[in-house]
Amino acid sequence: MTTKTSIVDRRKPVLLISVVAVLVAAIVAWLVWPSGGGEQVQSSTQGPYTVRLSVEDPHQGGNVFALTVSGATPDVVTVEPVMPQMGHALAPSPAIAQAPGRFRTGDVLLPMSGQWEITVSLRGPSGSTQHVFPLLVK
Repeated sequence: MTTKTSIVDRRKPVLLISVVAVLVAAIVAWLVWPSGGGEQVQSSTQGPYTVRLSVEDPHQGGNVFALTVSGATPDVVTVEPVMPQMGHALAPSPAIAQAPGRFRTGDVLLPMSGQWEITVSLRGPSGSTQHVFPLLVK
């Protein structure tokens, strides 16, 4: 009987290690796999401004953010990426007016994949607000 028990006892750690390895591989594949997720669009209303933020397939590297602002018209619009979990905060990037109420950034560098917060700051005669949008970068 001791022979059977010791074989079973030896298999338990091997099985546990195998299950953990498969889970880790699946998580890494999910994070690294190209998402092809297309455009992500989010909206927020605060104070006199309603902001619609869109980004095409958020990824590690340069990303262009398109903003549509309704309500009041801001004079200054900036986009500031922050990754709170890692302590990363990047310098605000100006959003340039393309048409009335439509703004676009240049390439905004997101140096790593993971959960980011994109803070859109608006200033104008009607006041100042900040809109925070969660963004998962793969």
